[in-house]
Amino acid sequence: MATYLLAIDQGTTSSRAIVFDNRGKICGVGQQEFTQHYPKDGWVEHDPEEIWQTTLASCKAAITAAAITADQIAGIGITNQRETTLVWDRKTGEPVYPAIVWQDRRTADWISQLKEQGLEGTVNKRTGLLLDPYFSGSKLAWILDNVPGTRQRADAGELAFGTVDCYLLWRLTGGREHATDASNASRTLLFNIHRQCWDEDLLEMFNIPASLLPAVKNSCDDFGVADASLLGAELPIAALIGDQQAATVGQACFKPGMAKSTYGTGCFVMLNTGNRALTSTNRLLTTVAYRINNEVCYALEGSIFMAGAAVQWLRDGLKLIGSAAETQALAESVDSANGVFMVPAFTGLGAPYWDPDARGAILGLTRDTGIAHIARATLESVCYQTRDLLEAMAGDGADIQHLRVDGGMVVNDWLVQRLSDTLACHCQRPAVTETTALGAAYLAGLQLGLYASLDEIADMWREERSFMPAMSEIDRETRYHGWKKAVARVRS
Repeated sequence: MATYLLAIDQGTTSSRAIVFDNRGKICGVGQQEFTQHYPKDGWVEHDPEEIWQTTLASCKAAITAAAITADQIAGIGITNQRETTLVWDRKTGEPVYPAIVWQDRRTADWISQLKEQGLEGTVNKRTGLLLDPYFSGSKLAWILDNVPGTRQRADAGELAFGTVDCYLLWRLTGGREHATDASNASRTLLFNIHRQCWDEDLLEMFNIPASLLPAVKNSCDDFGVADASLLGAELPIAALIGDQQAATVGQACFKPGMAKSTYGTGCFVMLNTGNRALTSTNRLLTTVAYRINNEVCYALEGSIFMAGAAVQWLRDGLKLIGSAAETQALAESVDSANGVFMVPAFTGLGAPYWDPDARGAILGLTRDTGIAHIARATLESVCYQTRDLLEAMAGDGADIQHLRVDGGMVVNDWLVQRLSDTLACHCQRPAVTETTALGAAYLAGLQLGLYASLDEIADMWREERSFMPAMSEIDRETRYHGWKKAVARVRS
């Protein structure tokens, strides 16, 4: 009997695939980084073909590393960088333009015009989102308005729109399936999260033809079959879910009040609110956490654009470090950041500021500032930004005393301890930190009958290490006050 699960985790800077056994143990991993394109200030693009090829290569590498054959895999779950926008030809599969990445801010001026027209209230009420260039709707409209001939082809029904999950599904099934799930649809500015359907009024607002849009299914559902020629066997695709929602599943945050924070390219805190779509008064997002058997679980989300990406900038941009792993030793080598604050607003600030015009800065530099101080300040910026989100959630009535943390950055013990200190919160690191991929695998297993219920999945969650706050309150508040002053400087 096939009992392994293949999770595709297509991220912002790399494509990854992981083979899990039916108890959530990692058996094989494949991963490839791909090119980031920055054609103009604030623009971020990916090559769709490179996304596909690195994904396919990663899947093959994971299966090889697991020392299994494709026919031992029960099925595939896909999780993905959200909001990144692709449009392609329905017959040829050829993209009409590069993928516009979620970090991209090219539509900021148009979004500002929509806000000035007083439309944000309508958008927020229906989608749970704010008007911001972050989301897919304005990116899609930009492609239709700026790529010659695209709007005419869209009106004629020749083109398809999708986020990365939808595009990978199309490629895996040879163009037979054009579908997404409710979690990804809820990030487009075009999907009514209460009625669970594409919203005709919002489509009209953004001037989007409905013929472009994929079908919206449950997060675990029948999404068709991957061609046998790709991986060596026909494999059912049984789950699609956005990466932050997948991490919520992987962290088994199934009860209202449970929260997780994922540290990858960005940082994303999600608070499970059950079947209630809470409206934030502190500029947080209301989103679909997952939809199973047509029952929706909602979440309150805070989004930070730059977390691991800031460390990557230290490595690739400034070339201060050779690898991200070096930052822990550097941070530990000094007693403090020596008054240095790094605000990684390279593509604006996310929640709770939602300021697309803010830009990054390193503040407090003196003649005795060294690489270690800058590295430490960069890690601390992740902690401060997380506190910004938890402060906003507290303003909406949440009392988060326990936070489950995951993602590539949390292998850094110093960072997680500083996170606990900054938040005055108990941080729990799971035995499997690849919770994004794990969540996609779990949902696929649920659809395929390997798991009977979410309760069975929750019982498999294990804590690897617990971190408790050890910083004095006066120290914590003084440091956070310095951060707030630094943020004010980049926004003014």
